Amino acid sequence: MLEIRWHSRAGQGAVTGAKGLADVFAKTGKEVQAFAFYGSAKRGAAMTAYNRVDDSVILNHEKFMNPDYVLVIDPGLVFITDICANEKPSTKYIITTHLSKEELLSKKPELKGKDVYVLDCIKISLDTIGKSVPNAPMLGALIKVSKELEIDFFLEAFKKVLGKKLPQAVIDANMIAIKRAYDEVK
Repeated sequence: MLEIRWHSRAGQGAVTGAKGLADVFAKTGKEVQAFAFYGSAKRGAAMTAYNRVDDSVILNHEKFMNPDYVLVIDPGLVFITDICANEKPSTKYIITTHLSKEELLSKKPELKGKDVYVLDCIKISLDTIGKSVPNAPMLGALIKVSKELEIDFFLEAFKKVLGKKLPQAVIDANMIAIKRAYDEVK
């Protein structure tokens, strides 16, 4: 079973990203879950979202998991939440930051020796979408790092997910953000 935990602040799109990712995986015939846990339901409050993906029916509906991937879309949460909670030795971390990987590891020594990838999802979303919604770039980074889906398949499927509620110009901007993050994640 593939398990993904998102660390975000309410309003940054982690729930939408998790649900969109689940929709795309469902198109491949996989069983999926996407859900969130909110401490305070106010915009800006720290929160987590979760995905599970499997070939079989998923009977576990708990928020507890040993994630394969930890996605951090708010850079400040690296320093104020335990993003390493319940990790496996193979857990991969994809973190939004303006810092280089070396700078981040020097400021957060708990991440040393772990499989860490960095990119600036906030800058990418500002440059491409015109506002800070780092969920779309994070999806591009996840697709690259995980190799779970082909990027072209993901882009086409995610366009359909976004097409349910967004104008074409916003969909196009999201596609650019996803592809740019896919290319930039290190």
